[in-house]
Amino acid sequence: MSNKVEVLVEDLVRPVVEAMGIELVAVEYVREAGRRFLRLYIDKPGGVNLDDCEAVSRRAEVLLDQEDPIPESYYLEVSSPGLERPLRKDADFERFAGRRVRITTYSPVGGRRRFEGELLGLSEGRVRLRVAPQGKGEPEEVAIPREQVASARLRAEF
Repeated sequence: MSNKVEVLVEDLVRPVVEAMGIELVAVEYVREAGRRFLRLYIDKPGGVNLDDCEAVSRRAEVLLDQEDPIPESYYLEVSSPGLERPLRKDADFERFAGRRVRITTYSPVGGRRRFEGELLGLSEGRVRLRVAPQGKGEPEEVAIPREQVASARLRAEF
């Protein structure tokens, strides 16, 4: 059920959030410790602050109360996606080219399911990475079919 709720909420909330000049990065509907949480992750160039989160929360709350897409009670949380933000849209793989990422695939690609390296972008339906070789040698380029990407996240660099 949560995936259906996430899609409904995303379709409902995205236009309102984007009209505020903010990107809706992800919607998550989960059960934790016996409670339901609806989480909206937002971002904008330069990052979001507490005022942005409060403004989105107020607008989303009114809209969700009006439309009532979730039949049970839940807690609404609005926050930044954090330093290790998820990459979910094709455009994310282009936007964050040059950054370090961690990718997990649904099934092995070249004998591996976990990859970490420099994101080179997305082309011809494949996410391209420069990764350290599993043995000795030079870094190598890997092309992962987009439909095989189970999760992708930026890696914090300090």
